Amino acid sequence: MNGNLAAACLLCLPTIADAQGFAGLGSDAVGFALPDPAHRLTFPEDHGAHPAFRIEWWYLTANLTGPDGTDYGIQWTLFRSALAPFEEAGWASPQIWLGNAGLTTPTTHFAAEKLARGGTGQAGVETVPFAAWIDDWRMAGTETLDRLTLSASAEDFGYELTLNATGPLVPQGEDGYSVKSAGGQASHYYSQPFYEIAGTISLPEGDIPVTGQGWLDREWSSQPLADTQDGWDWISLHFDSGAKLMGFRLRDRSGPPFTSATWISTDGTPTPYSDGELTMRPLATTDIAGAKIPTRWQIDLPAQALSVEIDAINPNAWMDLSFPYWEGPVRITGNQPGRGYLEMTGYAAE
Repeated sequence: MNGNLAAACLLCLPTIADAQGFAGLGSDAVGFALPDPAHRLTFPEDHGAHPAFRIEWWYLTANLTGPDGTDYGIQWTLFRSALAPFEEAGWASPQIWLGNAGLTTPTTHFAAEKLARGGTGQAGVETVPFAAWIDDWRMAGTETLDRLTLSASAEDFGYELTLNATGPLVPQGEDGYSVKSAGGQASHYYSQPFYEIAGTISLPEGDIPVTGQGWLDREWSSQPLADTQDGWDWISLHFDSGAKLMGFRLRDRSGPPFTSATWISTDGTPTPYSDGELTMRPLATTDIAGAKIPTRWQIDLPAQALSVEIDAINPNAWMDLSFPYWEGPVRITGNQPGRGYLEMTGYAAE
């Protein structure tokens, strides 16, 4: 890939913050489609790409355990970012693709990325049967997403996993319309938080069989943040009770953070919570790349009588890629113990 194309890819990527902000996430999206609260999620169509929208991702995290009880975490993400609101065959395509992969152990964190241009077959998404790929990194399975295989490999790590859903797809926000700011910025957003996983992770010391739980997020928008929002802290939590929680806190230079949450019952019934009902309070930080990154949090959702702490399994789970961010597995203690994942973006060096 030539340098100009790589630069264009990175300037348009949706989720990864540099020290100055979010690569246009809060900028006007003239010419692109905007999320519509009247839209109802339609499958399998909405499992696929939405080229009329500027940004989109297929994002899977997993909390895994080895035979000796060691905790591991993996992340697999395919991002699509558009320079214009259409698709076209060949190198004229305005669609840009980025893959991120990570693997976290209690003592080590690995990360890798891939870049591709749309229209060439190097990266993309199909719905029937489902497949999302960039080069040899691949998520594929049934059109309902109830069964998937997942793979990624890099110089020092890799994984080959099989996923089986034990519950339904879950809309986030109000029927899949997820509000991100007091000004009404929003995305279309749904999850599959009920995966049971088995497979193998590969580390420099060898292959390790693992089992665990997975969470898939699907989200697309064109301007999901307000122009004053600096970054986010996002959680996906699997409680030992079988319930789940998605929550996020969007930090704002002009005022208090904007929060949102979805409580997911054991049968998959979602209960959404609007700004202010979830609280996320940092308890401890880790110095990484010149920034203080919160790696222990107090999480409270009074409407569900939830009061827990989450602690990073590896506080140094830094995705040191073209635009760095923190992402890794956490342990949950308190009145709803369990395991989960934490992602944090937009933290600048001091």
